[in-house]
Amino acid sequence: MKAVLEVDGLDVGTADLRLVSDVSFTIGAGERVGLIGESGSGKSLTALAMLGLLPEGVHARGSVRLAGVGHDLVGAPEQRMAAVRGAAMTMVFQEPMSALNPTMRVGDQVAEVMLLHGTQADRRAARAAAVELLDSVHLPDPERLAHAYPHQLSGGQRQRVMIAIALANGPSVLLADEPTTALDVTVQAQVLDLILSGVAQRDAALLFITHDLAVVATVCERVMVMYGGRIVESGPVKEVFAQPRHPYTHGLLAASDLTDLDGDGRLRTIPGSVPAAGRFPDGCVFRTRCPNAADDCTVLPAWTESDGGGYACHHPVATPEKPPSLQQSHFRATPLQEGGFAASSRPALIEVRDLQRVHRRPRTSLRQPPPTVQALRGVSFDIAEGQRFGLVGESGSGKSTLIRLLAGLDSPTAGTISFDGRDVGGQPERRLGFLRERLQVVFQDPMGSLDPRMRVRDIVAEPLAGRREPDVRGRVAELLTAVGLPADAGDRYPHQFSGGQRQRISIARALASRPSVLVADEPVSALDVSVRAQILNLLAELVERFRLTLVFVSHDLSVVRQACDTIAVLHHGELVELGPSAQVADAPGHPYTRRLVAAVPTIRGALAGRTAADLARGAPEEL
Repeated sequence: MKAVLEVDGLDVGTADLRLVSDVSFTIGAGERVGLIGESGSGKSLTALAMLGLLPEGVHARGSVRLAGVGHDLVGAPEQRMAAVRGAAMTMVFQEPMSALNPTMRVGDQVAEVMLLHGTQADRRAARAAAVELLDSVHLPDPERLAHAYPHQLSGGQRQRVMIAIALANGPSVLLADEPTTALDVTVQAQVLDLILSGVAQRDAALLFITHDLAVVATVCERVMVMYGGRIVESGPVKEVFAQPRHPYTHGLLAASDLTDLDGDGRLRTIPGSVPAAGRFPDGCVFRTRCPNAADDCTVLPAWTESDGGGYACHHPVATPEKPPSLQQSHFRATPLQEGGFAASSRPALIEVRDLQRVHRRPRTSLRQPPPTVQALRGVSFDIAEGQRFGLVGESGSGKSTLIRLLAGLDSPTAGTISFDGRDVGGQPERRLGFLRERLQVVFQDPMGSLDPRMRVRDIVAEPLAGRREPDVRGRVAELLTAVGLPADAGDRYPHQFSGGQRQRISIARALASRPSVLVADEPVSALDVSVRAQILNLLAELVERFRLTLVFVSHDLSVVRQACDTIAVLHHGELVELGPSAQVADAPGHPYTRRLVAAVPTIRGALAGRTAADLARGAPEEL
């Protein structure tokens, strides 16, 4: 296979810190390679260095050669790099709303990249080609959407626009940096299929960066595992994932498997957290978290070309014949009770009956009534005290509307909500004090829900303001310890913590008022697999310790199955399935639930031959 991209001895760092060290690899034409590792491992920095897009003060050394480009990309002047970016090598970013220009129509943005690189003769031809590209990524009514602005599209549609831009000039290398992290599983499957079909048509090389091992197993032929700015293991996906040699790879595989539990019934995790950028230890960069660490690990392991290359571990793991990630689910389906609904012997703490919510959009015409959107359509269910209740559905299914109603942050159009026998729906704020004390919410994005100007101790103590708490400082210290944060965490600000640590702060704040119900809204959707396992374990421990009722909201059915004992599936505002977690996840009765299950990528399914196209069309895992 002819090499299209050659990276040799790539170092990235500042004057004081080394962030990426001695990274070397090649990718051939049409080859699909995954780059995996936790946040802070150096994955995105490696890609940005290849494109010459490093932040100010961060510099690269080494060599990056691209077929058809007569100069080294490292150290090349901006004028030369501008000719390469968007033409020979392009990138699909994680957050399309940040990458797209909010003031330009999407069709003009697709046309712009072709005009800049001269692949279309004039603006008219570029606009026509842009519509064709939007059609090729399966956007509905591409001529109409070409005139839309980014904010008028859904997240999946915006990512399709980004793919169209990236493929517009027929690149030889496509870099995809976490392109599906924030998408629903069904939309993710469609986007993955589009990326693969796009690179296949152009025989382009693909470097796919992600922390989701199941996605890499589905998309890529070869994988590189990065930690501490170094590649610690690489090779064919089927070999690395079936027989991992490095303890870090083994830990990632164990943490990604939501059906593999330890003796205490908890998910397996990698101890500790990723050190701050550039603060990795000398010698083996993983030794401070490695269960096999010994004295000789203070010496940097030698680079080995075997199995694809990497810094070989001094103490490689003895891999079992069949890793947990390749085994069948540990869960067993249990039959639903009569009527298809899971009843509980415990009394209901929350009762929802015939709940409806209609949103009115801004008026578009003086002669017509304002358009309406029915977010919820007659939803009914009970949540018992101590129950772990999961809400599953895609974006737009009504999940967020429902939890706002449960939390008394919105009023229903029709129907009732009662909390411990007291009416919640439509009550003025002055009458909801009982609910504010007993029900708290943990939001998806802790960086957006935590005040960046407040110290952590003040953030956690804020819900206690005006309450009779004899020892606020002691209560804050108790909560920070309960969520596994260090003793000095209270003196720091949110930006000084990792994403997983910020989510722990959010949980501590939610527990400050001693609630009986904890609502977790997508709390792990943007986290690494190891941090995800830690947060799920933490929630399970806190639910047991404080005897909480948990309402867990997610678009990922596999996560909800692990966290909850009951699952409710929402689709277009209707409750289409409700039952025990194992039953709903392993033997779904509704076609929509079956589609959600079929769209979830798994390592076991991928290694058995399940492709992104299979996920996109909802093919079952057992092909």
